[in-house]
Amino acid sequence: MNLQKEAHNELIEAMFKAGAHLGYSKTRRHPSAKPFIFGAKNNIEIIDLEKTKGFLTAVTEYVKSLGREGKKILFVGTKNESRAIIKEGALSIDMPYVEVRWIGGTISNFPQVKKRLLHLEDLMQKRERGELSMYTKKEKLMIDREIERLLKKFEGLLSMKELPAAFFVIDSKKEHIAIKEARDKKIPIISLSSSDCDIKEVDYPILANDASLSSVKFFVDQIVAAYKEGRQGA
Repeated sequence: MNLQKEAHNELIEAMFKAGAHLGYSKTRRHPSAKPFIFGAKNNIEIIDLEKTKGFLTAVTEYVKSLGREGKKILFVGTKNESRAIIKEGALSIDMPYVEVRWIGGTISNFPQVKKRLLHLEDLMQKRERGELSMYTKKEKLMIDREIERLLKKFEGLLSMKELPAAFFVIDSKKEHIAIKEARDKKIPIISLSSSDCDIKEVDYPILANDASLSSVKFFVDQIVAAYKEGRQGA
C-alpha cells in the first residue's frame, strides 16, 4: 500500500513539475472542465492533478490494450508547441502522425487519401531504385516536385495502411476537424485537453496543460511508454 501511495505521489509530482496543472483563465474555461478545477492563482485556473491522474490511468490502460493487439494510433498535434514532440513520439513506436496541418478528408475520405499514399510510395520506390532514368530531365524534375508536394501533406501517414484504431490528439479544441472526422467514423479519441476544451467530445480525455512543451512531452511520453508496455506483454 505504501508503495502504491509513493508511486501515486511521484506521478502527481512529475505532472506538477511539467506544468500540467496550469489551465487558462476562468473566462476561457469550458463548462465540462469545471468539476476538475482545483482553484485559481493570478487569474490562471489550476487543474486538479488528482483527477488528472484518474484520466491518465484510464488512458494508459486503454493504450496498453492497443499495444497488446498491435493496433495503430494516429497522433495529431499541429500546434507549434507539440509538432516535434508528436512526431518523435509517433516515430518511436512506428505510428502515423499529423504535425503540420490536418488535411480535411484524411479520415472521412480515406480511400482517396490511401490512393495518394500508395502513389507517393510508388514514386519514392521508383526513385530509390533508379527507375526514373528513362524520363527526361524536365520530367524527373516534375516527379521530384510531386514527391516533395505529397510528402509535405502526407509524410506522417505513410505507415497508415488502413483507418487507425484510435486517435491521440493534442488540444481537442484546435483539432476539432480531426475530432469530427474520427467521431463520424466511430474511432475512439484520446486527447490531451486543457480547461478551454469540451472534454465530452472525446472518449479518453486527459485534462491538463496542452500548451507547454514540458506538459505535452510528459503526456506523449506516457502514451508511448504505455503502448510499448502493452506490446511487450503481448
